[in-house]
Amino acid sequence: MNTQTDEGIELEVDSVATFREKRRTRFQFGIVIGAVVLVAGVVWIFHSHTVGGASAGAEHPVPQVSVSKPLVRELDTRIGFLGQFSAVDHVEVRAQVGGTLTGIHFKDGDIVQKGQLLFTIDSLPYDIRLAEATAELEDAKARLVLADQELSRARELEQSSAGTVQNVEQRVSAKQGAQAAVDNAKARIRDAQFDVDHCRITAPFTGRIGSHLVSIGNLIAGSRAAASPTTLLATLVSLDPIHLDFDMSESDYQTFVGSRATLQGLPSNEIELSLGNDKKYGRRGVLDFIDNAIDRSSGTIHARATVRNTDFTLTPGEFARIRLVVARPVPTLLLPDAAVLPDQSQHVVMTVTPDGTVRPRQVETGDVRGGLRVIRSGLSANDSVIVDGLPYARPGSKVTTQVDTVRYTENQD
Repeated sequence: MNTQTDEGIELEVDSVATFREKRRTRFQFGIVIGAVVLVAGVVWIFHSHTVGGASAGAEHPVPQVSVSKPLVRELDTRIGFLGQFSAVDHVEVRAQVGGTLTGIHFKDGDIVQKGQLLFTIDSLPYDIRLAEATAELEDAKARLVLADQELSRARELEQSSAGTVQNVEQRVSAKQGAQAAVDNAKARIRDAQFDVDHCRITAPFTGRIGSHLVSIGNLIAGSRAAASPTTLLATLVSLDPIHLDFDMSESDYQTFVGSRATLQGLPSNEIELSLGNDKKYGRRGVLDFIDNAIDRSSGTIHARATVRNTDFTLTPGEFARIRLVVARPVPTLLLPDAAVLPDQSQHVVMTVTPDGTVRPRQVETGDVRGGLRVIRSGLSANDSVIVDGLPYARPGSKVTTQVDTVRYTENQD
């Protein structure tokens, strides 16, 4: 009995020791976990304060922008158009007589002078006709001489009572017939000579000729042979002067018409033009034609100017920019084009108030003058306009400013 009791007591003591050991282990593990969580929390809080403080400081710096007052210049008011050159004279070179083409006397694309030989046609058939007409004239002249002599003898016989009045009248009629034959022969000579002369086709005016459309050896048809259409040989366009065609909108046309009364003493019909990428308007022309009606479909009216082209550098079909003065010089505000922001169909500039607040201003713009954009309305000369740093300028936000200067480029006027 005692042995069993001792063994039971020993087992119970072992169980209690094991339980206590396990509880101590769990407690130590909990302490370790708590320490790890505490350290992680401290690190997170420190990091949050550090990064958050830096971010908070970075979110609120006041941006700096460059501002300038609009440049004021005395400028006239102009309207601009896009035009296209066309030849004053344009002809299709065709032959008036038919035959075999025997010569081409120009290079394709050459500048040819008025009267210069362009094409020749075989004139042998027309030389023969001319010779026949010349022979007929000689025959008619001989018969006219004979008729005149016979008339003289008939009149002498009538005076001596050896002839009759009827005989004289017959001789008069014969002479008139001989004279008509002479006139007919002369007309046939002129006709044959016309054909011979037009076997040589010359330039009707000075201009640039295109490529030849018929080669030597081809049989061509002339305008005098009504049985077949004429053959197109080449085209020729004049170059000096040259026309510049463009279209005015209805509002531009009304502005132009209204400006004629206000531009007394100024060449209201003078235009300036610029070619291609050239920013200078170095050429002048004269507006000499405006159509008599506005096109109902497009709402525009056709206009045309004439431009001198002594150096032949302007070519029909080439485009040009046109500007036309419609008002006398007045004080005008100018800003860099980059400072003007498009807002749907309107334009806006960003201004800075004296307390540094950004305020948008709607403006009406004009053309580019001296590399700057014309501001027709919406600004005053004392407004401070942001010309650099626009991405940092939000309406209503605060900014710091530094003063910039707007510059006018004379060569781009």
